[in-house]
Amino acid sequence: MAKITSGLGTSHIPLLGYMVDKGESHLEKWAPIFDGYTFTKKWIREQKPDVVILVYNDHATSFDMKVIPTFAIGCGEEYHPADEGYGARPVPVVKGSPILAWHITASLIKQGFDMTIVNEMDVDHGLTVPLSMVFGEVEEWPCQVIPLAVNTVVYPSPTGERCLALGNAIRTAVEQFPEDLNVQVWGTGGMSHQLLGERAGLINQAWDLAFMDDLKSDYKKLAAISQVEYIRESGTEGCEMVMWLIMRGALNHQVNEIHRHYHVPVSNTALGHLIYENTDTMNLEDKP
Repeated sequence: MAKITSGLGTSHIPLLGYMVDKGESHLEKWAPIFDGYTFTKKWIREQKPDVVILVYNDHATSFDMKVIPTFAIGCGEEYHPADEGYGARPVPVVKGSPILAWHITASLIKQGFDMTIVNEMDVDHGLTVPLSMVFGEVEEWPCQVIPLAVNTVVYPSPTGERCLALGNAIRTAVEQFPEDLNVQVWGTGGMSHQLLGERAGLINQAWDLAFMDDLKSDYKKLAAISQVEYIRESGTEGCEMVMWLIMRGALNHQVNEIHRHYHVPVSNTALGHLIYENTDTMNLEDKP
């Protein structure tokens, strides 16, 4: 039986991918950023996940104002790095996990989540930067990836409650898959940042750290945060943090936080990263 063993949260700042691609991640001025992932690289080599369900938001690459899915799941064989206006990143093609993805999709729809099924799409920095930060520079990604795109760009975004519930439903789906697989769920995006407008450059460190503190055990409180509150406290792009709730909802009620990293600023935003490992206690009891 497949099992979700751990969850990971990380920002997906495009500048991080640029520094990796240009061979500048080792420079001393970037050390406070990349040193926070040294533990993670060692940890992931030991964990050896078979599949990562990677929750991210598309940045008008595969989805635009013509089509705006709230939740879209990739069920294809592979996904190529997208050209976001300056050429595709020189990173490996992302290998999908279509059998598991279709199983999860069927289960989610039966559980009341009307997923958009995507068999062909390119994936932008929202997905490839986390892979680079965790796995480093590799010739091929060492596991299969199921992309799960969430609309956090066009109002309205899904609520925190809905995202937490989706995580619950993903866990149920994975646990019903008969193959013995080590599955991780990654929530990406955030933390506080605003790219445009009068408050461009906003970073709310206190908000970010409180979010990371509460995510482990007080996630219900976080799930009640409205999109308006996200925008007010963490900037117009801060609502990306709802994707961390999908990751959290896929885990057990009790988790061990084994790593945390926070740094400001990075390319006009805050960077957050943490790792949770499941305990053997009962699952979350807050399924809607």
